[in-house]
Amino acid sequence: MSDIPADICRAPDKASECLPTLPRLARLPINRCNLPADILGGLTYQRHPTPLQIDGVADLHKPLWALLDDIPGAGERAGRFAVYMENHFCLRHPEDAGLVKGQSGARAKASYLRVVRGWAFDSESREAAVLKGWVESRFGLTPRHHGEPLREPGSTAWQRYVEIRAQGLRGTNALEAQLDLLYAYTQYELARQFPQRTHLRLYRGVNRLAEHETVQDSRQGEKVLLLNNINSFSRSRERAGEFGDDLLAVDVPLPKLAFFSCLLPGMLRGEDEYVVIGGLYRVRLARF
Repeated sequence: MSDIPADICRAPDKASECLPTLPRLARLPINRCNLPADILGGLTYQRHPTPLQIDGVADLHKPLWALLDDIPGAGERAGRFAVYMENHFCLRHPEDAGLVKGQSGARAKASYLRVVRGWAFDSESREAAVLKGWVESRFGLTPRHHGEPLREPGSTAWQRYVEIRAQGLRGTNALEAQLDLLYAYTQYELARQFPQRTHLRLYRGVNRLAEHETVQDSRQGEKVLLLNNINSFSRSRERAGEFGDDLLAVDVPLPKLAFFSCLLPGMLRGEDEYVVIGGLYRVRLARF
């Protein structure tokens, strides 16, 4: 397994200015991490991020961090993490987690790996709805699109999304808790390998840019966009450029990386993909 790429930059240092705020319907009043959604989803956070921690995860899994602390190689740490996940969540034997043997069904074996694969295959899939719901629950950022625009909770489109999300979670074994630990491990690896870094320059190819939620056109070649609550980016501008007519360049805070291509063996390898928690972002139109 390759190391995390080294082209991570420090936080931008710009003069203070009047910044747009995260719209009310794009956030919840409560979440399950150490910062409220209006802060972590805003532009000030993009410039000056601080660590994000999902409630209780670090303390609950102290034995894992102690084990990883003694392992110098990222590849071996990834292997130990996978084994820990398998054992802690009884991924091979869900009946050991209290599910009735022979009656648990295929959904009981749905895991964080299946969610990642489903997202990589289709960002509007059932697994993607689970991932969007996890971001909504943990970080308080509501999804803006799933198969169709989601602009208001309670709408017909919103009800369809909630139904798909519920189908994805039904009968599973602590699936959102598995995603909690995947995120915590992502942040552990980033802090372990790059303790002084804050941002990563990522790229996203998009079509019909005018249909995206533009909050502000601040200057030539720059925009403030309200992104979906979770999104795919690439480290490679050439690869990202294959997916749209316009190419966006974004400085993404490391705490808003949910997971990425070289975190675990075989994860998201095809597109050098980085999965980014959403909110407001200042983006630049990049040249192909």
